[in-house]
Amino acid sequence: MSAYQNDINAIERLRSAQDGKWDNINPEYVARMRAQNRFRTGLDIARYTAAIMRRDITEYDADPSKYTQSLGCWHGFIGQQKMIAIKKHHGTTKGRYLYLSGWMIAAMRSEFGPLPDQSMHEKTAVPALIEELYTFLRQADARELNHLFRELDTARDKGDQVRARSIQEQIDNFETHIVPIIADIDAGFGNEEATYLLAKKMIEAGACCIQLENQVSDVKQCGHQDGKVTVPHEDFVAKINAVRHAFLELGVDDGVIVARTDSLGAGLTQKLPVSKEPGDLASLYNSFLYTVPIDTSDDINEGDTVIKQDGELRKPLRLANGLYRFRSGTGEDRVVFDCVNALKNGADLLWIETEKPHVGQIASMVNRIREEVPDAKLVYNNSPSFNWTLNFRQQVYDAWEKEGKDVSAYDRDQLMSAEYDDTELAAIADEWTRNFQRDGSREAGIFHHLITLPTYHTAALSTDELAKGYFGDEGMLAYVAGVQRQEIRRSLACVKHQDMAGSNIGDDHKEYFAGEGALKAGGKANTMNQFG
Repeated sequence: MSAYQNDINAIERLRSAQDGKWDNINPEYVARMRAQNRFRTGLDIARYTAAIMRRDITEYDADPSKYTQSLGCWHGFIGQQKMIAIKKHHGTTKGRYLYLSGWMIAAMRSEFGPLPDQSMHEKTAVPALIEELYTFLRQADARELNHLFRELDTARDKGDQVRARSIQEQIDNFETHIVPIIADIDAGFGNEEATYLLAKKMIEAGACCIQLENQVSDVKQCGHQDGKVTVPHEDFVAKINAVRHAFLELGVDDGVIVARTDSLGAGLTQKLPVSKEPGDLASLYNSFLYTVPIDTSDDINEGDTVIKQDGELRKPLRLANGLYRFRSGTGEDRVVFDCVNALKNGADLLWIETEKPHVGQIASMVNRIREEVPDAKLVYNNSPSFNWTLNFRQQVYDAWEKEGKDVSAYDRDQLMSAEYDDTELAAIADEWTRNFQRDGSREAGIFHHLITLPTYHTAALSTDELAKGYFGDEGMLAYVAGVQRQEIRRSLACVKHQDMAGSNIGDDHKEYFAGEGALKAGGKANTMNQFG
């Protein structure tokens, strides 16, 4: 017997026990409302999606072609439309997640207005967006199920039992729009206690996976900006522990932690960890510092710091702002060090922020990490901060040049130019771009591919196109031809915006509550009927 029918029977028994006082309650209506509200709390969502993510990780370990993907969404509606589109075009949400970008919260969701990605926005904006995203996804479930319930009623009214059974199966096997979310906690917004408190709020809102980076929280920079400052490993591990405690306290035992390192592009550290013996964690961290030898006390200036390395006294270079500099060329070694230590101290997945999308570069670091942690795997940012066209055209150019192929027809520095769009080089570069996620997952241990800011850019592009035409000669045709006509022909659910906002659900609820006396919005005069 289906869960839907079980609910109907359970409510029927409960109604029967009320001595007639609940006779106005229709058990099937209640069962429908329960089906439309499967996830009662954010913790229900976090536990459900954590199990999905763990299963996906296991499947990827067995077969790297089974990688996962997501797009960053800055509003609940954007996340909802993304998942509706995925179900429509691909038939299933399996392997598709949501990504919550700290950059987009800073740029789009702060009460201060648009901000740079430097953790200046309100920390409460992060769990608020998680909750908003899942509110819209739950509403997508309710809307789609509502359509099925209406179709079931129509089939029954017509006496079409075959159709009714088919719809009943769709209800019983309904695939929810609720999917895992990878949520960016930046550098933790303070000390480890602050990180723990914010992580709890994020998990309570529904997050099953939290991404944490090893920058100093109060001077945090976007991964694609200069001036990044990393923290010693002991500090980062304390925050990983804080997030894990939050998951366990709330009963999300499968919660996933993504440890992000910005060391490839970070040349500074805020403080020197205390080393207790040669070769310990602090000693290894300090070994990457730019230092100069001390021969006499004259080499030490007022306020200088002195450390002992390999049996000799050395002075780390401290800048005017009090920060210490790492030796140039140590970024990749520090990335490997960061990643191995994070995985050995409770992180589940890694995030390596690179300066370009190059499978070979990523694989070179992951292979070194896997020498110590064989199942290491990545969440990778397919970042809009990369010039993908130029990067891949230059990669093809460099490969051809290495092979001895004639590249005299191309100017490497100008390969972004449209004059190269129809060339063989551009076609191969596009194919490499198309295959980047497949190649990266197979060769570089990338379990999850995401684009941090795609819907930020698509919103800007589509608005620019509409504004150009609507306020120009096209007038209303710009909207009709460029938007509405496309919505209708592509069967976008949003063309019936009243239904998308819940008007049909509301009408049905009114009927549940008031019967034939319900005042509905969906009658013949509703203009939404024009769209079939």
